[in-house]
Amino acid sequence: MAVIQQIHLSSRKQVRDFLQLPYRLYRFTPQWVPPLQADIRQMLDPRRHPFYRHSEAAFFLARRQAHQPPVARLAVLIHRPYNQHNHEQTAFFYLFEAENDVEAVRQLFSAGERWAIEQGANRMFGPKGFTPFDAMGLLVKGFEHRPAFGIPYNPPYYAALLESCGYQPGEDILSGYLSGNAEFPPQIHQIAEKVMQKRGFQVAQLRSRTDLRRLIPRLSEMYNRAIMDTPGNAPIDSAEIETILRQVLFFADLKLVKILLKGDQPVGFLLAYPDISAALQRTGGRMWPLGWLDWWLELKRTPWLNINGMGIVEEYRGLGGTAILFSEMHKSIQSGRFQHVEIVQIGAENERMLRELRDLGVDFYKVHRMYHKQIAASAV
Repeated sequence: MAVIQQIHLSSRKQVRDFLQLPYRLYRFTPQWVPPLQADIRQMLDPRRHPFYRHSEAAFFLARRQAHQPPVARLAVLIHRPYNQHNHEQTAFFYLFEAENDVEAVRQLFSAGERWAIEQGANRMFGPKGFTPFDAMGLLVKGFEHRPAFGIPYNPPYYAALLESCGYQPGEDILSGYLSGNAEFPPQIHQIAEKVMQKRGFQVAQLRSRTDLRRLIPRLSEMYNRAIMDTPGNAPIDSAEIETILRQVLFFADLKLVKILLKGDQPVGFLLAYPDISAALQRTGGRMWPLGWLDWWLELKRTPWLNINGMGIVEEYRGLGGTAILFSEMHKSIQSGRFQHVEIVQIGAENERMLRELRDLGVDFYKVHRMYHKQIAASAV
C-alpha cells in the first residue's frame, strides 16, 4: 500500500518534494524541458496566483513508504468559472507525474477523486491547468521530439496508468512542424491586403510592452466574447490575462505578437515567440543566479519559433481574418533567423484550421490527449 499525502502549501518541504519529483523522473530523458521554476511555484501559492481568487486546488503525493521520496504527484483543481460557464461539476487533474507504479497511481487518483467529490464534482477531466492558456493533454505521439516551450512531456506509459485508473481517452490536441523555409502561396498576402482594406481591419503596431499592457482589459473582453457560446472554455478576468501576459512579455519579441483590430477593438490575435527550451534544459528552469542571462542569449540565437495561439472573435470569422493571421504568421517566420516552426496545440475538432495549415506544409507530428472519468452520480 502506498502512502498518500495531501500537501500543505505552507510547508516548504512538502512543496519542494512536489516540485522536485519530475527532475528525478526525467534525469536521463534528453527530451524533457524543465518548467520555469518561478511559474510552477506560483501555481502552488494562493497569495500570488489569480486562480485562487475564485477557485480551489489540492495537491497530492504518493510514497511507497512514509519518509521515502515520492513516486507520484497530482494536482486536482475545482475551476468555478469553468463549471458555471459550462453548467458542469467537473474537476481538472493537472501536474501529474509518476514512476511506472500502477498501485501507487491508483491510490493517488483515488485520493484526488475523493477530494473532488467533497467539493461537489462528479467528473474528472485533464490534464488541464489553472488558466485557459496552460498547455493541455497527455503526450501520446511524438515522444522522440523535444516539446515546445511550455508544452508538457511525459513517458509513453502514462496513458496506460491513467486507463488503469478508469480514465477514458477523449479529444486529441495536435502540434505541427513547419520548415522556416516554407513558401506561403502569394495569394494569402494579396487576400489579406484586400480584406484589411475592405473590412477595416488593421494589425496593432506594438512598439513597447506598455502598448501591450494598455490592451489588457480589451484582450480579456475579446477572449470572453470569443468563447461566449462555446463549451469547454471559461471566461477570464483582467488579473488572469495580466498574469499570462506577464509571463509572455518576459520572452516576447513584440514583432511576433499580432493583435487584429477592428477600429480600436481587438478581435483576433496571433502569438509567436522564440523557443528557449534549450536554455531551460541547461539551467534547470532556474532564473538565478545566471539563468536569466542564458535565457536572454537563447532568445537571440534559437532557430526555433513557437506559434502558440491564434484566434478570431466568432462574429468576425468568415470575413477573411484568417488570411490576415496566416499572412502575419508568415511575416513572423520570415522576420528572423528561424529555421524551424512549431504550431502548438490545435484541437482535432478544428478540422478547417488543421486542413488549412496542412495545405501550408504543416506536419502534425505530436499529439496530446485529454482523459475523463465519471467519479460520482450527477445531481438530478
